[in-house]
Amino acid sequence: MAEALEIRPGDTRRAAEVLLEAERRAVARGPITEQWPDLDLAGAYTVQYEALQQRMRRGETLIGVKLGLTSRAKQIRMGIDSPSLAWLTDAMVLPAGVPVPRERLIHPRAEPEIVFVMGERLAGPGVTAATALRAVDRVHAGVEIIDSRFQDFSFTLADAVADNSSSALFVLGPVARRPEELDLAHEAALLEVDGEVVDSATGAAVQGHPAEALALAANALGARGLALEPGQIVLTGGMTDAVHVRPGASVRAHFSTLGTITIAGG
Repeated sequence: MAEALEIRPGDTRRAAEVLLEAERRAVARGPITEQWPDLDLAGAYTVQYEALQQRMRRGETLIGVKLGLTSRAKQIRMGIDSPSLAWLTDAMVLPAGVPVPRERLIHPRAEPEIVFVMGERLAGPGVTAATALRAVDRVHAGVEIIDSRFQDFSFTLADAVADNSSSALFVLGPVARRPEELDLAHEAALLEVDGEVVDSATGAAVQGHPAEALALAANALGARGLALEPGQIVLTGGMTDAVHVRPGASVRAHFSTLGTITIAGG
């Protein structure tokens, strides 16, 4: 077991610094709960928010949120019954066509997602999928590149939340559609690695409908006195399992109406 950190219970700054340093150095570490065994889910979200404040103090801009653990299978594995929430900043945007910057990452994995760009402010509590969808300006395909700071992607739920739900990078697809133009529950994604199809799913894999995930995000933020603002981006969660992005690999996500995104492994 790693040497204990010199942090007091409730001192979230040190925990956030440790995780951000692991991210900056692109070096995997053991779970934070090895050094902070009393860390619970509420405390993990406090660490996550402190890390966001540190990111913003170093010049990053908050641009939205992402949901994790939106599939029922993943929730069962982690022993929970609802998704996790994390932050997106402008430093996490990977422009289309730019290879994955491997020097910034530890063990990147890719997963296709349906992405909302907000047109109106959306604040909980009481947000439903229908009201959430009415606040959306446009819908894109997306691919999220996740990269846990923990060795072998081995962690507890509290570890994962404190680590901003394994956030790293994301690519936004070039096709934009109004939500009423789409059947999001049946929007399909085909995941391909080096020309071989490895997985597929539809939007129904995300809480039954991606708008349900959006409503959950708005209500979770509302419970903390926060809201989704116009222009913010919401990654609604992986439609398939994430695949390793190997050096030199080509990962493609083909969506039925939202186009194709290609990720070069770098």
